[in-house]
Amino acid sequence: MKYSYIKPRKKTPFTTDVQLIVTFFSITIIMLLSTYAFLLFKDYSFVNERETLVQNRIDLEKNIEDMDSKIAYIKKQKALSEKVFTQNMVLKDSIANLFDLVPERITLSRAELLQNGLILYGVTPNKDVYNFMLQAPLRSIFQKTYTSFYPTDSGWLHFVSTNYINEDESEELNSED
Repeated sequence: MKYSYIKPRKKTPFTTDVQLIVTFFSITIIMLLSTYAFLLFKDYSFVNERETLVQNRIDLEKNIEDMDSKIAYIKKQKALSEKVFTQNMVLKDSIANLFDLVPERITLSRAELLQNGLILYGVTPNKDVYNFMLQAPLRSIFQKTYTSFYPTDSGWLHFVSTNYINEDESEELNSED
């Protein structure tokens, strides 16, 4: 007996509806897995980039410290050069003032600058000219002044004037600086 008008066909578990559902689920799972893989890759690249940026920051901080130490060294060198320049200017002015002190009638042959004094060698017509025209200004500058005279063949006198600033006073002046 036959109850159907069509010829029966084999039934499979994979019907068109099931195949459609499996296809959509497969596509959805593939999309989810690819999104997960993409997020893992991005996370990995962000971690690497972060480590690189942290290392760059550490390197920059080290470079800044090196630059700061170089700047401090340059500032010290600048201060030292300014101090030397100032001392040279003071010495130049002092020497110019020293030669301004020497009157025309007295001739200097040599001048030696010491740390705390001055030695002058020269020729003067007589002791009075030396004492009134050169020794008086020297005594106003230096605390100790010693002078020796030696006659020349022309009748003039060679002199050696040794002038010192007291050690105690020069130390007080240096400590004030």
